[in-house]
Amino acid sequence: MTKVHPNATVPVAAPPAINGSSAVLTVWKKSLLFNCDGFTVFDAKGNLVFRVDNYMSHNKAQIVLMDASGNSLLTIRRKKLSLGDCWLVFDGETAMNPRFSVRKNINLLNTKCLAHVISPAGKPESVHVIEGSYAQRCCAMYDENRRQLAEIKPKEAAVRGVSFGMDVFRLIVQPEFDMTIAMAILIILDQMFGSSTISLRRL
Repeated sequence: MTKVHPNATVPVAAPPAINGSSAVLTVWKKSLLFNCDGFTVFDAKGNLVFRVDNYMSHNKAQIVLMDASGNSLLTIRRKKLSLGDCWLVFDGETAMNPRFSVRKNINLLNTKCLAHVISPAGKPESVHVIEGSYAQRCCAMYDENRRQLAEIKPKEAAVRGVSFGMDVFRLIVQPEFDMTIAMAILIILDQMFGSSTISLRRL
Protein backbone atom coordinates (compact mmCIF):
# COMPACT_ATOMS: atom_id res chain seq x y z
CA MET A 1 0.00 0.00 0.00
CA THR A 2 1.24 3.50 -0.81
CA LYS A 3 2.49 5.27 2.31
CA VAL A 4 0.44 8.11 3.81
CA HIS A 5 1.65 8.01 7.42
CA PRO A 6 4.51 10.25 8.67
CA ASN A 7 8.17 9.45 9.15
CA ALA A 8 9.65 9.09 12.62
CA THR A 9 11.34 12.48 12.37
CA VAL A 10 8.80 15.18 13.17
CA PRO A 11 9.49 18.89 12.59
CA VAL A 12 8.09 21.40 15.07
CA ALA A 13 6.51 23.63 12.45
CA ALA A 14 5.85 23.82 8.75
CA PRO A 15 9.09 24.21 6.78
CA PRO A 16 9.30 27.09 4.33
CA ALA A 17 9.30 26.56 0.60
CA ILE A 18 12.78 25.77 -0.71
CA ASN A 19 14.45 27.97 -3.34
CA GLY A 20 11.23 29.79 -4.08
CA SER A 21 9.44 26.62 -5.19
CA SER A 22 5.88 25.77 -4.25
CA ALA A 23 5.25 23.54 -1.23
CA VAL A 24 3.41 20.29 -1.95
CA LEU A 25 1.62 18.88 1.08
CA THR A 26 -0.26 15.60 1.37
CA VAL A 27 -3.52 16.02 3.26
CA TRP A 28 -5.05 12.97 4.92
CA LYS A 29 -8.59 13.50 6.17
CA LYS A 30 -7.98 11.47 9.31
CA SER A 31 -6.78 12.16 12.84
CA LEU A 32 -3.80 10.35 14.32
CA LEU A 33 -5.79 9.94 17.55
CA PHE A 34 -8.00 6.91 18.07
CA ASN A 35 -11.75 7.51 17.71
CA CYS A 36 -11.28 11.12 16.62
CA ASP A 37 -11.77 12.70 13.21
CA GLY A 38 -9.55 15.44 11.84
CA PHE A 39 -6.73 16.13 9.40
CA THR A 40 -3.13 14.95 9.22
CA VAL A 41 -0.77 16.75 6.83
CA PHE A 42 2.69 15.69 5.62
CA ASP A 43 5.37 17.47 3.63
CA ALA A 44 7.03 16.08 0.48
CA LYS A 45 9.45 14.01 2.62
CA GLY A 46 6.69 12.35 4.61
CA ASN A 47 7.21 14.42 7.77
CA LEU A 48 4.22 15.48 9.83
CA VAL A 49 3.52 19.20 9.39
CA PHE A 50 -0.04 19.97 10.57
CA ARG A 51 -2.72 18.14 12.51
CA VAL A 52 -6.33 18.68 13.55
CA ASP A 53 -7.58 16.35 16.28
CA ASN A 54 -10.64 18.13 17.66
CA TYR A 55 -12.40 18.31 14.32
CA MET A 56 -15.54 16.43 15.39
CA SER A 57 -15.50 17.64 19.01
CA HIS A 58 -19.00 18.20 20.41
CA ASN A 59 -17.97 20.37 23.37
CA LYS A 60 -16.95 23.52 21.49
CA ALA A 61 -17.84 25.04 18.13
CA GLN A 62 -14.29 25.59 16.96
CA ILE A 63 -11.47 23.90 15.09
CA VAL A 64 -7.84 24.25 16.15
CA LEU A 65 -5.06 23.84 13.60
CA MET A 66 -1.90 22.54 15.29
CA ASP A 67 1.70 21.97 14.28
CA ALA A 68 3.37 18.55 14.44
CA SER A 69 4.03 18.91 18.18
CA GLY A 70 0.45 19.83 19.05
CA ASN A 71 1.00 23.58 19.44
CA SER A 72 -2.01 25.68 18.45
CA LEU A 73 -1.39 27.74 15.33
CA LEU A 74 -4.83 29.03 14.34
CA THR A 75 -8.35 28.69 15.69
CA ILE A 76 -11.29 28.62 13.29
CA ARG A 77 -14.75 29.65 14.49
CA ARG A 78 -18.01 29.93 12.61
CA LYS A 79 -19.41 33.46 12.81
CA LYS A 80 -22.71 33.52 14.64
CA LEU A 81 -25.76 35.42 13.39
CA SER A 82 -24.22 36.08 9.98
CA LEU A 83 -25.93 36.05 6.62
CA GLY A 84 -24.60 33.04 4.78
CA ASP A 85 -21.82 30.71 5.86
CA CYS A 86 -18.92 32.73 7.31
CA TRP A 87 -15.89 31.61 9.33
CA LEU A 88 -13.34 33.64 11.32
CA VAL A 89 -9.69 32.67 11.79
CA PHE A 90 -7.71 33.74 14.88
CA ASP A 91 -4.08 33.40 15.96
CA GLY A 92 -3.39 30.61 18.45
CA GLU A 93 -6.44 29.94 20.58
CA THR A 94 -7.52 33.56 20.91
CA ALA A 95 -11.00 34.88 20.17
CA MET A 96 -10.20 38.52 19.42
CA ASN A 97 -8.94 40.37 16.35
CA PRO A 98 -9.43 37.77 13.62
CA ARG A 99 -6.72 37.55 10.99
CA PHE A 100 -9.22 37.02 8.20
CA SER A 101 -12.64 35.58 7.38
CA VAL A 102 -13.90 33.19 4.74
CA ARG A 103 -17.42 33.68 3.38
CA LYS A 104 -19.26 31.18 1.22
CA ASN A 105 -20.28 32.51 -2.18
CA ILE A 106 -24.02 33.24 -2.41
CA ASN A 107 -23.99 34.76 -5.90
CA LEU A 108 -25.89 32.24 -8.02
CA LEU A 109 -24.67 33.95 -11.19
CA ASN A 110 -21.07 33.00 -10.39
CA THR A 111 -21.31 29.26 -9.89
CA LYS A 112 -17.58 28.54 -10.24
CA CYS A 113 -16.79 30.68 -7.17
CA LEU A 114 -16.83 28.75 -3.89
CA ALA A 115 -15.89 31.40 -1.33
CA HIS A 116 -14.13 34.68 -0.65
CA VAL A 117 -11.25 35.25 1.77
CA ILE A 118 -11.56 38.73 3.28
CA SER A 119 -9.27 40.73 5.55
CA PRO A 120 -11.00 42.04 8.72
CA ALA A 121 -12.15 45.61 9.21
CA GLY A 122 -9.39 48.07 10.06
CA LYS A 123 -6.80 46.36 7.87
CA PRO A 124 -5.90 46.98 4.21
CA GLU A 125 -8.71 45.50 2.14
CA SER A 126 -7.76 42.23 0.49
CA VAL A 127 -10.19 39.84 -1.13
CA HIS A 128 -9.10 36.46 -2.46
CA VAL A 129 -11.43 34.21 -4.42
CA ILE A 130 -11.63 30.40 -4.33
CA GLU A 131 -12.89 28.69 -7.48
CA GLY A 132 -13.48 25.12 -8.59
CA SER A 133 -14.92 22.08 -6.82
CA TYR A 134 -13.83 21.06 -3.32
CA ALA A 135 -15.97 17.91 -3.56
CA GLN A 136 -13.76 16.79 -6.46
CA ARG A 137 -10.61 18.07 -4.68
CA CYS A 138 -9.98 20.39 -7.62
CA CYS A 139 -10.00 24.07 -6.68
CA ALA A 140 -7.64 27.04 -6.39
CA MET A 141 -7.35 30.38 -4.61
CA TYR A 142 -6.44 33.58 -6.45
CA ASP A 143 -5.53 37.04 -5.21
CA GLU A 144 -7.05 40.29 -6.47
CA ASN A 145 -4.66 40.21 -9.45
CA ARG A 146 -5.68 36.64 -10.41
CA ARG A 147 -2.37 35.18 -9.25
CA GLN A 148 -2.76 31.65 -7.94
CA LEU A 149 -1.82 31.35 -4.27
CA ALA A 150 -2.81 27.78 -3.43
CA GLU A 151 -4.40 24.79 -5.09
CA ILE A 152 -6.13 21.60 -3.99
CA LYS A 153 -5.64 18.62 -6.31
CA PRO A 154 -6.25 14.86 -6.20
CA LYS A 155 -3.34 12.75 -4.99
CA GLU A 156 -1.72 10.61 -7.65
CA ALA A 157 -0.86 7.10 -6.52
CA ALA A 158 2.75 5.98 -6.84
CA VAL A 159 1.55 2.53 -7.89
CA ARG A 160 -0.65 2.22 -10.96
CA GLY A 161 -4.16 1.08 -10.13
CA VAL A 162 -4.02 2.31 -6.51
CA SER A 163 -6.65 4.91 -5.64
CA PHE A 164 -6.53 7.15 -2.58
CA GLY A 165 -10.14 8.28 -2.91
CA MET A 166 -11.23 11.69 -1.63
CA ASP A 167 -9.66 11.35 1.84
CA VAL A 168 -6.05 11.77 0.65
CA PHE A 169 -5.22 14.70 -1.62
CA ARG A 170 -2.65 17.43 -2.24
CA LEU A 171 -2.41 21.04 -1.11
CA ILE A 172 0.01 23.04 -3.26
CA VAL A 173 1.04 26.41 -1.82
CA GLN A 174 2.99 29.07 -3.68
CA PRO A 175 6.15 30.38 -1.92
CA GLU A 176 4.70 33.86 -1.32
CA PHE A 177 1.70 32.45 0.55
CA ASP A 178 1.55 31.15 4.13
CA MET A 179 1.03 27.37 4.33
CA THR A 180 -0.69 27.71 7.71
CA ILE A 181 -3.30 30.08 6.26
CA ALA A 182 -3.77 27.84 3.22
CA MET A 183 -4.45 24.88 5.51
CA ALA A 184 -6.96 26.88 7.57
CA ILE A 185 -8.81 27.81 4.39
CA LEU A 186 -8.85 24.15 3.32
CA ILE A 187 -10.44 23.19 6.65
CA ILE A 188 -13.13 25.83 6.17
CA LEU A 189 -13.85 24.59 2.65
CA ASP A 190 -14.33 21.12 4.11
CA GLN A 191 -16.86 22.56 6.55
CA MET A 192 -18.69 24.37 3.78
CA PHE A 193 -18.63 21.67 1.11
CA GLY A 194 -17.48 18.42 2.76
CA SER A 195 -19.38 15.58 4.40
CA SER A 196 -18.41 16.83 7.87
CA THR A 197 -20.43 20.03 7.55
CA ILE A 198 -23.36 18.83 9.67
CA SER A 199 -21.38 18.09 12.84
CA LEU A 200 -20.36 21.63 13.77
CA ARG A 201 -23.51 23.30 12.47
CA ARG A 202 -25.51 21.50 15.14
CA LEU A 203 -23.59 23.31 17.88
